[in-house]
Amino acid sequence: METIIELFEKSVEQYPNNPFLWEKSERAYTSQSYKELHTEVQLLAAGLYAMGTKKGDRIGLLSEGRNAWVLSELGILYTGAVNVPLSIKLDAQNELKFRLQHSESKLIIVSKNHLSKIREIKNDLELIEQIIVIDNDVELESKEIYLSSVIEFGQNIPEEDKLQLEKLHLAIEANDNANISYTSGTTADPKGIVLSHNNYTSNVIQASSLMEIPPSYKTLLILPWDHSFAHTAGIYSFMLKGASIAAVQQGKSPMEALKNIPNNIKEIQPDIILSVPALAKNFKKNIEKGIKAKGPKVERLFNKALNVAYRYNGIGIDKGKGSKKLLKPIYKFYDKIIFSKVRANFGGNLKFFVGGGALLDIELQRFFYAIGIPMYQGYGLSEASPIISSNAHHRHKLGSSGFLVKNMDFKICDDLGNPLPTGEKGEIVIKGGNVMKGYWKNDKASAETLKNDWLHTGDMGHIDEDGFLYVSGRFKSLLIANDGEKFSPEGIEEAFVDQSPYIDQCILYNNQDPYTIAMLVPNKGAIQAHLKKQGLDSKSEAGQTQALNLLQAELNEYKTGGKYQDMFPQRWMPTAVGILPEAFTEENKLVNSTMKVVRDKVVLYFKDYLDYLYTPEGKNFLNIKNKKTIQNF
Repeated sequence: METIIELFEKSVEQYPNNPFLWEKSERAYTSQSYKELHTEVQLLAAGLYAMGTKKGDRIGLLSEGRNAWVLSELGILYTGAVNVPLSIKLDAQNELKFRLQHSESKLIIVSKNHLSKIREIKNDLELIEQIIVIDNDVELESKEIYLSSVIEFGQNIPEEDKLQLEKLHLAIEANDNANISYTSGTTADPKGIVLSHNNYTSNVIQASSLMEIPPSYKTLLILPWDHSFAHTAGIYSFMLKGASIAAVQQGKSPMEALKNIPNNIKEIQPDIILSVPALAKNFKKNIEKGIKAKGPKVERLFNKALNVAYRYNGIGIDKGKGSKKLLKPIYKFYDKIIFSKVRANFGGNLKFFVGGGALLDIELQRFFYAIGIPMYQGYGLSEASPIISSNAHHRHKLGSSGFLVKNMDFKICDDLGNPLPTGEKGEIVIKGGNVMKGYWKNDKASAETLKNDWLHTGDMGHIDEDGFLYVSGRFKSLLIANDGEKFSPEGIEEAFVDQSPYIDQCILYNNQDPYTIAMLVPNKGAIQAHLKKQGLDSKSEAGQTQALNLLQAELNEYKTGGKYQDMFPQRWMPTAVGILPEAFTEENKLVNSTMKVVRDKVVLYFKDYLDYLYTPEGKNFLNIKNKKTIQNF
């Protein structure tokens, strides 16, 4: 396969004047063409070379999504160096320091919004020779230089150096390292995933077999640009096709940027948006809020329209088939009078979302499908660069993670690594050009994950008779009973959260124990509202008992005699339940940057609670700890 440099060069040649990057400065979005970016990239690479950057050097990149992010990554790669993309959510002392030291980065490129983090730790980063600051409107301190100054160096390098640099970038090979992308460190220190040029370009070609992106397409890249999904499915997949990507208008804080998203969508009028469940839920909430504000008549009409759309659409693959086709005229009518108005808020051009990260709840998928901007679930992981499968406009099945990319070997294996037949559940194992080279300076972890070039994902799944992949949780997050039987908890946890307005988050736990326990994060607002209707509050003993009985009743629906009794095996239903005083958030590090709950950290964080639930007192739902959580609402 080719390098990222060759991929970019071909697109510059093919689409020189197409806009590639869109950024908002002052009042409007302006674009930068492929050709314009190419000129800047070459100057930055020359400047980095003049500063002594050598092939294989590691350079950190810490910035929100913006033109300078792509410029920096490409500039780094053109010198033969390796980009270490860093999440803007990382804290300085532990997370950033670890990644920069572990990767042995020599330079770091940073935006002004995150410069203070680097200044806080720069004296501990002995290998960092210079800090390159993207923005010119800050006062520099020791070891700091503006990105614009580095570009100026590039304009003034001698002809001899230009020739050397040209030789250097022609000598870059497909198997050379492009990125060291760090995991979120769910159980121990984060691992540095080494991805080569070939890993990215292979995956971009593989991903292009899933869906068509014409050169006219635009996307607003909402997800963090260091995120492997945004990186490949956004930056490089759009680059391959001569299409364009827009950055969210940044503010002084992440919250300010978040508030700009709805306006930016209307301004850019994207054709595709990459999403994650947290973002999708936010969009849905805002749509429902807007409908509610129009009064009960409109709300009733909207719900009626949804109902028709759900029946007409089915699970996608059977849309409008059989007796469903009788619903087409009424669905078209509702689409015209209601759903088209909702779509206008997304710029009017949006064809679909693609969902990555954690699994999208099927109800969420049905909702967006109904309003005419489907959200297609995909599946992947950073170690696979990251795309493995996705639903697409021409072929989709709601609830699945789609069909597999081309040019990749795939199997489902049992505990011993033996392949299983279609329909049987086991570990997802893949092989192909998109599989990482290994973990940086971690041979043990590399050997555990890569076996004979096969990547053992650690995720459970199965392929159905139509070739659609269903992912059903982590291979390693299994509940293991004291008789050795195993069960994946994700389905139960998702059902509890999705089907109860009173439960926000949930983790089940059983590590060879006599029974399974659940740790629930309650929806305080919904419970308070329920108590108020009963003339109670959470401060009183009666209110606490009522709230706990309400939660108990929600869980009882999954037990024998309940509405959902046949949904899951009874033996895995929780015997003891802890109502937790604190939610799983990024702040307390209990969810990672893709909003996935980090199970091991939850278990460690609430260790006292967990131990208590295995005592006779803790087994009682109306225990003192649960009452105290309700009391402190």
